[in-house]
This record gives sequence, C-alpha cells and structure tokens, in this order.
Amino acid sequence: MSDKHRLHDANFPSAREELDYSETDHPPAYKLAFTDQDFLLSEELRGVRFHLELQKPEMILRQHGIESTIAVFGSARFPSPEDAKQNLAAAEASGDPAAIRAAKRNQRNSRYYEQAQRFAKLVTEHSLNCPSAEQLHIVTGGGPGIMEASNRGASDAGGRSLGLNIVLPHEQHPNAYISPEFCFRFHYFGIRKMHFMMRAKAVVVFPGGFGTLDELFEALTLIQTGKSRDVPIILVGHEFWQHAINLEFLRDEGVISPDDVNMISVVDNADQAWQTIIDFYDLSPGKCPSC
Repeated sequence: MSDKHRLHDANFPSAREELDYSETDHPPAYKLAFTDQDFLLSEELRGVRFHLELQKPEMILRQHGIESTIAVFGSARFPSPEDAKQNLAAAEASGDPAAIRAAKRNQRNSRYYEQAQRFAKLVTEHSLNCPSAEQLHIVTGGGPGIMEASNRGASDAGGRSLGLNIVLPHEQHPNAYISPEFCFRFHYFGIRKMHFMMRAKAVVVFPGGFGTLDELFEALTLIQTGKSRDVPIILVGHEFWQHAINLEFLRDEGVISPDDVNMISVVDNADQAWQTIIDFYDLSPGKCPSC
C-alpha cells in the first residue's frame, strides 16, 4: 500500500491514465495525438522528433546521475587482435593475395583496438575507486571496432559505459559491452553528436574514417567558436594522424589561427592519453584507495 496521501494526488489524470487502448477501432482524427504514429512521423513534426531524441537520453542519464563522460571515437572496422589473427589465418588459407594484404593491414590496426580497450579500462578503474567528483564514464558510438573496444574496456573494469547507436541503411547493431540501461539509438546524426559533447570532459580519437573525422572536427569547431568550454582533444597514433590531418598547413594558409594548432594533443598509447586527461584536470590516480 502506498504511503502517499490522496491530498497529494494530481487533479488531472495523466496522459497514461487516459490512454485509450481501443483507439485502433477509431478513425485517425479521433486518436489522441501522442498515440497517433502516422501523425508523429509526419514531415511537419520533425522538430518534435528532434526534441524527443534530445530529451529521452537526457532524462535517463540525469536519473542515473551521469554527469561527466569521455567520448571515444574511432574506426568501426578495426578488429580485436584475436579476430584479426583468425581472419589472417583464413585469408592465408584462401591464397587470395588481396585478402591476405587486407588481413595483414587489419592485424596491424588491431593494436588500436587493444589500446582503446586499455584506455577505457584505465578511466573506469579510476572512476570506480576515486572520489565521486572524479567519476568519468566512457561514451562511444555503440558499434563495432574502436567503439566495441572502449565499451569492452569499461566492462572489463566492472563499470558502466554508454553507447549512442545510429540507424544506418546497413544496420549497425550495438556491441555487447554497452551497459543496457545506457544503450541509446538515434535517427538524427545531429542530435547524437550533441549528446556526445554535452557531458564530454575529454575527446579521445583513434584512427578512423569519415565518421571519426566528422566527430573530431565537430568537437574542434565547438571549442574554437566558444560554443563549448575547452576540453582535451587527444589523437592516438602519431603514425596515422601525421598523414590524416595537417593543422600546420591550415595555419600556414591562414584559415585557422596559430593557437588553433594547440587545440589537440597527439599521443601513441592509452597510458599517454589518460595521463593527458589526468594532468588537465589534476586528477588523483595513486592518491585514492585501490588506484
């Protein structure tokens, strides 16, 4: 029996209480607006759907007290070292030179999977053992590759992590390591990217393609224009990033300011990435119990 006195009951019935489950028998005009799927999916209500995609994850994260995250971006195509080894063996057995070259490349790139997994584990172990003020949760795009590795690292440490999945023409399924209560799905790329940055206290970027570069430059633009406060933006892998982007060239051409080159830090491994965040925020690994 509820302890709530009826003096505190709402005067008006809730939308849920007035929900008419027999509405399927009525013409469309008679349906309650919030139960009419054709109406909700109409072109005119796109703005409402934007708001819903913004509000649903926000409400859930607030309910769970998730305040600070580290966004980890990177290729969906990088396999785990164990999968890379199996794929190379299969390619060599096939005798196909192109397949062997691709498998060897993927085996080489699997080191980034390993480093992303380690980075997320370091962050999550710190968050589980240190003061609540220093708690950080890993957030990824929720898919395979670097995203899977990062969610996996958080899971290895016994912590929770977020996944912001996106509906794509070729369906991207959420990886198995996201905490189920934080496994979100989006239709709109723009709202998804906004959620990445709303709580991000650092952005860690492993090698990747168009999607990774889009997420990286979104973060850089928000900080450069003052729309977001300054947070560490860390690129992992000198060998890759020295070819993928050239901020010095942009500076020399006058299309970015000289100081903009200093917006990113480039490191080679998970420990260096984590140390960059520790130094930026003066965190306390080694000073708190179990660190």
